[in-house]
Amino acid sequence: MKNIIYILITFLFFTSCKPTNIKTRVVEDFNNDWKFNLSNQKDAFDLNFNDTAWQNINVPHDWSIEQGYTQENSAASTGFVPGGIGWYRKTFKLSSNDKDRTIKILFDGVYNNSEVWINGHFLGKRPNGYSSFSYDLSDYLNFEGNNVIAVKVDRTAYVDSRWYTGSGIYRKVQLIKTAPLHIAQWGIQITTPTVTPDVAEVLITTTLENSKNSSTENLMLKYYVLNEEGKIVSETSEKLENKLKNKNIIKIEKPALWDVENPNLYALKVEVFQNEELIDVTTEKFGIRTFNFDANNGFTLNGKNLKIKGVNLHHDAGAVGTAVPKGIWEYRIDQLKSIGVNAVRMSHNPHSVELMDLCDEKGILVMAEAFDEWFVPKGKSKVYLGDNAAKGEIAKSYPEYFNEWAERDLKDLILRDFNHPSVIMWSIGNEIEWTFPHYSKTFNDVNKKSGAQGYEYTPIYNPETIKAAFNNNIEGEDPLAKTAKQLVAWTKEVDTTRPVTCGSVLPSIGLVSGYGTAVDVFGFNYRAADYDAAHKEYPDLKILGSENWGSYNEWKSINERDFVAGIFTWTGFAYLGEAGPWPRKGLEISFFDYAGFKTPRGHFFECLWVDAPKVYMVTTPASESEFSFNEKDGWKFDMQLTPPPVWNMLRKWEWYKTYPKWKYETNEAIIVQTYTNCEEAELFLNGTSLGKQKRADFTETDNIIKWQVPYKEGELKVVGYNNGKKADEYSLNTTASVSKIEIEATKSELISDGYDVTIINAKLLDDQGNLVTDLDQEIEFKIKGDVNNLGVDNGWEMNVQPHKTNKLVTHYGKAILILQSTKSKGIVEVEAQSKGILSNKITIQVK
Repeated sequence: MKNIIYILITFLFFTSCKPTNIKTRVVEDFNNDWKFNLSNQKDAFDLNFNDTAWQNINVPHDWSIEQGYTQENSAASTGFVPGGIGWYRKTFKLSSNDKDRTIKILFDGVYNNSEVWINGHFLGKRPNGYSSFSYDLSDYLNFEGNNVIAVKVDRTAYVDSRWYTGSGIYRKVQLIKTAPLHIAQWGIQITTPTVTPDVAEVLITTTLENSKNSSTENLMLKYYVLNEEGKIVSETSEKLENKLKNKNIIKIEKPALWDVENPNLYALKVEVFQNEELIDVTTEKFGIRTFNFDANNGFTLNGKNLKIKGVNLHHDAGAVGTAVPKGIWEYRIDQLKSIGVNAVRMSHNPHSVELMDLCDEKGILVMAEAFDEWFVPKGKSKVYLGDNAAKGEIAKSYPEYFNEWAERDLKDLILRDFNHPSVIMWSIGNEIEWTFPHYSKTFNDVNKKSGAQGYEYTPIYNPETIKAAFNNNIEGEDPLAKTAKQLVAWTKEVDTTRPVTCGSVLPSIGLVSGYGTAVDVFGFNYRAADYDAAHKEYPDLKILGSENWGSYNEWKSINERDFVAGIFTWTGFAYLGEAGPWPRKGLEISFFDYAGFKTPRGHFFECLWVDAPKVYMVTTPASESEFSFNEKDGWKFDMQLTPPPVWNMLRKWEWYKTYPKWKYETNEAIIVQTYTNCEEAELFLNGTSLGKQKRADFTETDNIIKWQVPYKEGELKVVGYNNGKKADEYSLNTTASVSKIEIEATKSELISDGYDVTIINAKLLDDQGNLVTDLDQEIEFKIKGDVNNLGVDNGWEMNVQPHKTNKLVTHYGKAILILQSTKSKGIVEVEAQSKGILSNKITIQVK
């Protein structure tokens, strides 16, 4: 219902701002009717180039996920998908009414090394694949006949990243038509310098652009603030004479504040008049809130302490790669909110406008991050994570362009996302210390131990000791600290209202070098062991867990320390890349897998972060489990995970080896793990109690209630109790063969806009309706009606089946199909079948 209300509110916002003058701003959806070819075509930028044989597509478009997984010309770092050179062309016509307008094309993201032409004229290049950018087409357009925009995307360096990037025009494109004198791109900046319960002062900075040296006389700006009901709650105006920038304060009485529980939004409508004629109008959404980071008390939002419960997110989404519709992001944000997440770190690059909007709408705090690398590249993996075997042209990456482009890329991120109330900090880099060896050497010299991720000891924090060692390892000014200071300065040239942060892996060294003191909030990556020592040595330091293992002790270490603002666990959703060897295409070390199914880790953290009573359990044969039990010593845990091939990871990244089933050999010893926020839990096997245990007995170790049970066929049930009363229960049943397929849709109605999505979840069930998790089989989705199939997935990190199809083998008895509306209305029917079994039929109405 809230989503429906928000759609209506948005409609009111924008219809109330609709201009009547045909020469005012027009923003056209430019996503449809492109041509695509995956090869290095000669002269494909030319107006008259013959592209009739090329593939017809719409953007957003990710050709890497479309091509599918392969071991040839691919790499573990980037998800075992191909790169290459791709060309896009779009033919379009313009009206004679457009002749006197300024016409620009805006790309939200093209990965990467893009070059753009209009009618054969070269407009420019953008190496960064995550930045949004635009070009002015006005001087090269035809108003009688065709126009052709051509885009070359050079992804021949297919190991240019430590994770999956996607390839192509993977975010939306818009054609923007304005009067020559107009509000500049990202030319409205909104801040709220004064906020009280009675009134909020909203400071509006408006920048105009004069693209054709028009007269700047007799200008007037009018401002209107609308609430979520579309009602004007404040307005003002100001005359301008021969200037293109204006600051104005507008007051809002009894402001409705934006926060994580009630993300109230306003809309600012700005009109530009010249000689009393309306020449431009646009609307920006914003929120009113105050926040602060404190060295002793952590984070406050609107004056109230709030522990940040965050996750890191990469910008891909399973079967759709990086061409992610807003509806999928909405589904994912809702999933994260359901387990108590209130913040997202946009790892490690600018993310889509749609995701940023959703964080505003849903009440999610955001760390917006600019870079993973500066001018020194990190190692890239060819076969398996950590081999650093990718060299030469295939690994050429952003550090080649950093010195030339960093300032523009950073400032463009801040300008684009300035008005999002969700954004509470800008991050200038992630784990940059790894690319400067003198940091690791200093750490080793001081501590006589490695500073590699995973250390559990507290390092030395004495500044004099560290400074002496640091100076022995470098001559002159430290290039890392120097660059950090420059990035911070550039950030503050655009925005002084938000703190600057980073993700540091060697904070004890960075605080001496000048890196840690260059930023406002110092982010610690995997360094919970440092919190107390850092706080003691630097009592004015503002500390944040910027990247953390998704483990109980990581959360416990932050939750027990008021001075640590919060946590960003790695990760919210499984992501492609940073894995290997084949077929391990990515990392499922997350709260939700690629398909959006909640993982055991997700259930565990839900019990930590949500108050509603919950109990959940998983099982493992004792012969496979890291846990063991005997009467003399009680429970023991073997820290070292039996490793996947080649990659020997500690448990802190991987979750425990568990299964969502109750089906083993008779009398086989089974470890039962129970995750709960209830005070007690009681285990029953076929109705017989196996004992009640208190969660408090496990909170000093891992917060997991455990039993060792000899397997017997039937029902295993756990019941959670609060104050001695039953609060929740969860059951696992021994399953038979698959006899039924059940499907359901996340949405039964779609909007016929060509973008709306629904996710069809399929489950394999036995004759009692139990999920069958150990008899996976191929299912085929049957789709009737006018709808686009965006792909199928089963959530497994070893799944290298094609996504762009209607059939696949399930994993743990589950799979999904993603459907997207077209611009046609009607009825869509979906069924699934497997081995002669036909599912229920579901109907989706496209309106």
